[in-house]
Amino acid sequence: MPVPDLETVLAGLRRSPDAEAPNLFAVDAADRLIIDSASDVVADLAGASVAVIGDRYGALTLGMAVVHGITGIRVHQDSYTGELALARNAAEAGLDGVYRSCGLDEALLDGAEVVLVQLPRSLAELTEIAETIARFAAADVQVFAGGRDKHMTPAMNSVLRHSFESVSAGRGRQKARVLTASGPLATDVPSFPVTEVLGDVELTVVAHGAVFAGAKLDIGTRFLATFMGRMKPDARAVVDLGCGTGILACLATRTHPDARILATDRSAAAVASARASAQANGVVVDVVRDDAMGTFADSSVDLIVCNPPFHEGASLHTGSAEKLFAAAGRVLAPGGELWTVFNTHLAYRRAIADAVGPTEVVGKNAKFTVTRSIV
Repeated sequence: MPVPDLETVLAGLRRSPDAEAPNLFAVDAADRLIIDSASDVVADLAGASVAVIGDRYGALTLGMAVVHGITGIRVHQDSYTGELALARNAAEAGLDGVYRSCGLDEALLDGAEVVLVQLPRSLAELTEIAETIARFAAADVQVFAGGRDKHMTPAMNSVLRHSFESVSAGRGRQKARVLTASGPLATDVPSFPVTEVLGDVELTVVAHGAVFAGAKLDIGTRFLATFMGRMKPDARAVVDLGCGTGILACLATRTHPDARILATDRSAAAVASARASAQANGVVVDVVRDDAMGTFADSSVDLIVCNPPFHEGASLHTGSAEKLFAAAGRVLAPGGELWTVFNTHLAYRRAIADAVGPTEVVGKNAKFTVTRSIV
């Protein structure tokens, strides 16, 4: 198969298995600008000297591979669906041997001379990324971190300056911009993971930078947690779906002490956080990184608790939540229950009922609704 050019590769990128819609894109101007900004430096390097962080669907990884003819690129994607999309896009382009997936760790960054970063919106996530690069990459590493102007803030420069001697902003293009950093300043005490004791629920929570709500108990999860004692008492298998730091899973070990407790999320940071939270609380939780329980057998669990997302990246979109509802309908055994909390204005009740079964509202406050669905 002939090697495709950059435009052919980028035009062929798909988001699948993430939600796909007219307002959701697999590549944007920031991807293109990062590739262009780093190209002069990468041209003289071997692929093993290049690391990519936050590549959503493969634009940065596959773009660098075709522009420079390199292999051995190391890639970290927090989202498991991003990993699946990159693998699929690479195979479609005949480029499935040009990279390998890594955690956000030394294996990703050891000896890396160029790191390409798709800037996260979370400053906490950016802090952990920057500190990890500074700790493990080569002393002469150059970081090219880009994003869309509307999602970038001056605070991102400040975060990078805590980990690098030099940080500069490049010229903007098509409402995107790249920050370049060099001169790593390694710290002996990383900022993440963080640990916090939640006194009101008597729980210790551990959180990595990319996890939703950090080590706090977000108000939706807090509301859902008040119903834990009413959830299917005879459940033998309980799943915290989209577990984040694993708060609901840890609480379920108290309300359902005889059940097998599982937690699953597509985020690598969430999975690491949930495992650490379970360990910190001395409870047993099986934590799985997965795409909407794709590895779970049909009709295999009795109770699922879920605080679903309502964004795809920066876009308001219900596709991810609807995917989780459909997964719950498949994985729940007959008579099983799905307990869900959501922002009331999203009106998820009909979508949940269609995917799972009869659905009733069991609680509502000024912002959130909690429902119970029975298969």
